Parts: sequence; C-alpha cells; structure tokens
Amino acid sequence: MSADSNALLKTPLFSLHEELDGKMVPFAGYAMPVQYPLGVMGEHNHTRESAGLFDVSHMGQVMITGKGADEWLESLVPGNILDLKPNRIRYTMFTDKNGGILDDLMITKRENDIFMVVNAACKEQDIAHMRAHLPDHLTLTELNDRALIALQGPKAAEVTARFVQGADSQDFMSYMEAEILGAHCFISRCGYTGEDGHEISIPAEKAEEICRALLAEPEVEAIGLGARDSLRLEAGLCLYGHDITTETTPIEGSLEWSIGKRRREEGGFPGAEKILEQLSTGNVERRRVGILPTGRAPAREGTEILDADDNIIGVITSGGFGPTYGGPIAMGYVLSQYSETGTEIFLQVRKKKLEAKVASMPFVPQRYYRKPK
Repeated sequence: MSADSNALLKTPLFSLHEELDGKMVPFAGYAMPVQYPLGVMGEHNHTRESAGLFDVSHMGQVMITGKGADEWLESLVPGNILDLKPNRIRYTMFTDKNGGILDDLMITKRENDIFMVVNAACKEQDIAHMRAHLPDHLTLTELNDRALIALQGPKAAEVTARFVQGADSQDFMSYMEAEILGAHCFISRCGYTGEDGHEISIPAEKAEEICRALLAEPEVEAIGLGARDSLRLEAGLCLYGHDITTETTPIEGSLEWSIGKRRREEGGFPGAEKILEQLSTGNVERRRVGILPTGRAPAREGTEILDADDNIIGVITSGGFGPTYGGPIAMGYVLSQYSETGTEIFLQVRKKKLEAKVASMPFVPQRYYRKPK
C-alpha cells in the first residue's frame, strides 16, 4: 500500500480495498483506492458498459431535523429547496457573500428531515458553516456511522433491483429507503459518472457484507478514483476545488441551471446580488467551457490557454484522456469573449503551443434514467 495508513482516515471498506489489491493513495485525508488490478482504463470502460462499484464513504453525510429545515437551508444556497417534493434530490451549492462557491452538494428532502451529501475535502468547513447559521430549533447530525457507495453504469439499476424491489424503476434524482441484507439503507438514484445508477448509504458495520454481495454479481467490478475522475470529466461534471472554488461564481462556472426560478426572483442567499446581476446581464469576465485539444497530447490542470497572439486568456482546471470519447478532453476557464463553442484557442503544453477549440459538454452523452410519464 502506497498511502501511509497511519496518518490517514480509513473508510469502513478499507480492508476490502486491500483484499482486492487496490492501490491506495491519500485523498481528502483518507486512504482511498485510485485503481485496482483492472486498471483505470479497464475500470472506466467497465463502468460505461456494465456496473462499477465506487467507495465514496469519505464524503460527508449530514441530517438536519426540525420544523422549517428546508426554509432555513434555502437561505444558504441558490437552489429551490422549499418547493422540493418529499423524496426528491437537488444539486446545489453553498455560496459566500461574494458569490463564490464554498462547496457543491446534494440535498434530499425526506418526509421528516433533510439528508445531505457534501464533498469530502469540504465537509468540516461545510458543517462549521451550517452550525454558524443554525437556529436553536434545528438539529444538525453528522452521520459518521454510515458508509456511502455508488453503483454506476447501464446495468447498475438492474443489479440494485436484485436486492431492492423496484430500484430499477426509481426515477432519477429520487430517494427511497429499503433493507439490504438486513441493513436499513438510503438509496438515491444519482451519481457523478454521467451513467445511470444509485448512491447507497449503508450502516458502517454492514458495508463490507453488502459490497461483497454486490461484487459477487457478474456485472459488477470495484472501481477506483482514477476512473471516477475520467468518467465525470467526460460527463462535463465539476470537481470542487478544481473546476469550481470560492473564486468562481455559479454563473462563471456555467451552473446557472442550478439556480431555481423563484430564487432568481427573490434572492435571499449569500452573494445573491452579484450572482443575480451576472445572471440577468450575462456580464462575467470568464466562463467555464469544454476544451478539445486538436492533437493527441492531453492538457492537464494548470495548462495555460492562449489566443493567437500568445496572450493568456485562461487556464485548464481538469484535463486528461477520455477513454470513451477516444481522445484528450479538458475543461477550464476562458475570457468570456472566447467562450463560444467552436472558438479556436491554443494550449501551452511542454513549451509547445498546441491548437484546441472550445467545445460543448458533456463530451460523452449522459445516460441518466428518466421515468416514463
């Protein structure tokens, strides 16, 4: 194992990762598998073709209880939480007073409370942020006794349905609770690969047993962080701390679709004045865009983006080879006047100026399940 396990936190599945010969690396303070013997490319392709099992237990799971929890939470995010129907999920973000993104997260409105999943690297500051604004009548509980897994791919829901009746007909961005091998699980039809599938919150003591049962299904392979990153990049999905930060607003990050219609009219969230002004005028200095290098050389994070006259007009925030796309792909920020799809740009890669163009995302079509009306 390459990660110093003594200095890092371990998820409830740590022993299973070692048994499966996972290559462990430090990630957000945890020892996490970056790949297994199948390799990043094999794991990526397997998830696209069948079903991949990801350990995402390093992420934060939080519960907010008390009357008006949805109304209070809406005061911290630009998403419409108040009108969210029970057992539905919404992607949104915490913003600061300057309109910067503190974190992006998933919020589930359950029958009697709010269930949230926040990013691993941000969970301590997210919880501190919420506690700083938490009124006395609400209670925030960290669910530290639960693991979180993601089963992703075109055959994922079919596999889940062998353990949970009806899981394959569950709608995208919806939530249910069910017993799996005697464990009370939270099952959300969502994920961060661009593929169909579920995220399943499991009591920690039952996580290994349930994962072994899932891995025993012929469609399922264990998948590491390496393939998770290439999958989400092909799907055009942001990685917090790279593609979105406190230095980027939701509008600069091309996430305006996540701002609820009523919130656009009413505001009432941190940084609303700046964000809504950018939204209404379209006046932002830079925008997050997809980028396609012309050649075969991948453009990594930090690569400078140039215009024809060698002026720096932006930077790559995520980049690499897209196995399903079949070539190098990237995303990053460019000055707004260069953000139109098809705009020719240049990348400074190893002292060479390489041709590229601005492209629409996702690079590979997203395949989320939509329940027939």
